[in-house]
Amino acid sequence: MQKLLFVCVENANRSQMAQAFATLHGAGRVAAYSAGSRPSGTVNPKAVAAMHELGYDLNTHQSKSLDEMRNVAFDYVVTMGCGDACPFIAARHRRDWQIPDPRNLAPAEFNQVRDLIECQVQALLAELPVTP
Repeated sequence: MQKLLFVCVENANRSQMAQAFATLHGAGRVAAYSAGSRPSGTVNPKAVAAMHELGYDLNTHQSKSLDEMRNVAFDYVVTMGCGDACPFIAARHRRDWQIPDPRNLAPAEFNQVRDLIECQVQALLAELPVTP
């Protein structure tokens, strides 16, 4: 099973949604995690609402620090537009997705970012080796 880590600054929006999509679309193939370089401590209610529209409950998630992930061996680490705020996390593969922070966007624009994240996650999952 591939271990994926999605990282953004606050771990309140982008990385939370990416973790959710990896869990939904990669069920049984991946273990998905998310964390932030400066976690907010909460998941944005807009992210919760956006994912609820698709049938996923982000209320079960918590905003976490990268420090909590230091002892996990990841296959993929995906940073999501956090630039220098994302310290190096060891992984076999690294990606950087330049995805805008949707936190201050209106719901329609927030959902556009959500949908972009879903497409990126699906593309990543399609690249993963199939394990028996």
